[in-house]
Amino acid sequence: MHKQLAIKIKDWNQAEHTVEQWKAEGNSIVFTNGCFDILHPGHVDYLFGAKSLGDKLVIGLNSDSSVSDLKGPNRPIQDEGARAAIIAALGCTDLIVIFNEETPLELITLLKPDVLVKGGDYKVEEIVGYQIVKGNGGKVSTLDFLPGYSTSAIEKKIKSA
Repeated sequence: MHKQLAIKIKDWNQAEHTVEQWKAEGNSIVFTNGCFDILHPGHVDYLFGAKSLGDKLVIGLNSDSSVSDLKGPNRPIQDEGARAAIIAALGCTDLIVIFNEETPLELITLLKPDVLVKGGDYKVEEIVGYQIVKGNGGKVSTLDFLPGYSTSAIEKKIKSA
């Protein structure tokens, strides 16, 4: 993997240190998470929208085992290394952290972002990490999805071809 991509992918300890440094420099930290299995325009639009809510965008990326637990045995289609590399290539991405847990609650608790964002299919109060971020004086937001795009729809189209 190209070093400019790899430098954005951190383990939990590295991520904690980087986020603390960014905060000390006065940057606001935005956190979102997802599987991002087959990157499509809806993902790209969403991630750039998330980045617009602060200075640095941290993405919690579901590990392969986490994706399988959530989406079923045929997922992910791309392994976590490939998914991380593709997301790292986006100009909006500042940091990627892979997590194995069912939810990113532990990661959110560790990083204490200023802004937590998820897609518009969530109610703000039901977003995992809501209480942590609000309790630290942060903001929790949702963003509308770009209509007509989903990994599930792409997967169905591939299977029917």
